[in-house]
Amino acid sequence: MDIRYATDNNFTHQVVYPVAKCLLRKSVAERLEAAAKEFEANHYRLKIYDCYRPFSVQKIFWSLVPDERYVADPKKGSRHNRGAAVDVSLTDADGQELEMPSPFDDFTERAHRDWDKATPDAKKNREYLEKVMWAHGFMGLETEWWHFDAFGWKKYPIEDVPLDSAH
Repeated sequence: MDIRYATDNNFTHQVVYPVAKCLLRKSVAERLEAAAKEFEANHYRLKIYDCYRPFSVQKIFWSLVPDERYVADPKKGSRHNRGAAVDVSLTDADGQELEMPSPFDDFTERAHRDWDKATPDAKKNREYLEKVMWAHGFMGLETEWWHFDAFGWKKYPIEDVPLDSAH
């Protein structure tokens, strides 16, 4: 795990989360675990950047980047606020990040799933990540190669439980 919002290595350049936790709905966590096992069987590892995000943090993100291509409008809530979305990437078996079309939290066209100017390796890695995540019940967001929504996310309510008090 590399929960970026528990560090200042994120687009806000500030620590936003008080702890580095990945919280998800049980069924979403089970799907993510199954995907991670498939990656491991093929000598890759899943790197997790973000999971559940409190609604109060969503408001902060929107105040900084009020662009629905990259940040969910708090009026609608985020799939992250429901514990039904993850931001992930891939590493090799030793934990070295694989090349992707852009860094995490890149709010440019380089992050879009259909950006075709990426290197062949970055495209291959992006497509492999998406293929395995889809097979385990996650749909990618078109503007962020790292973002995946669990199928059925709409059934979960928006939450604002602080990460340091959540179980």
